[in-house]
Amino acid sequence: MATESAAAGVLLAAGAGTRYGMPKVLARDGEWLRSAVAALDEGGCDDVVVVLGAAIVDVPPPARAVIAQDWSKGLSASLRAGLSAIDAAGYAVLHLVDTPDVGADVVRRVLAAARSSSSGLARAHYGSRPGHPVVVARWHWPELLAGLHGDVGAGPFLRARTDVVAVECADLATGVDIDDVSSGR
Repeated sequence: MATESAAAGVLLAAGAGTRYGMPKVLARDGEWLRSAVAALDEGGCDDVVVVLGAAIVDVPPPARAVIAQDWSKGLSASLRAGLSAIDAAGYAVLHLVDTPDVGADVVRRVLAAARSSSSGLARAHYGSRPGHPVVVARWHWPELLAGLHGDVGAGPFLRARTDVVAVECADLATGVDIDDVSSGR
């Protein structure tokens, strides 16, 4: 049974990182993974799920690992696996392993915005650029899951809505998604 105000962090870390040259969950000897788990845990998540696939690693406490068996089908498979692993939370905080400068302060701010919004939806913004984390209240999960396919995550669902709270976080982080080894290894 879901606790209405509880939040679960879903760290998407299953990809092969082909542009990066290796699975990003392995970047900097696991530093990005540890940082992202800490951001979710210290940012207010009561549960932290790390979705793995291309590389299977031990996840740092208090996180627990979930394996997306069909991870190679793309981001949608990882998001499905992560949301399916959550039992007792009213909110999912969706985060990426390859945004290493996003800390607990960003997670806390975006989660607070979602909880205080009638929509239950909030997304970090860095200047004019939307990014992660994204918070989605449980009542939206069926619609979100129904629209997932291939290597597409929550983006189309979020763009189709007018009630997603844009939470400015550029004062806390860049939110840059690191895609190539020269920019972040």
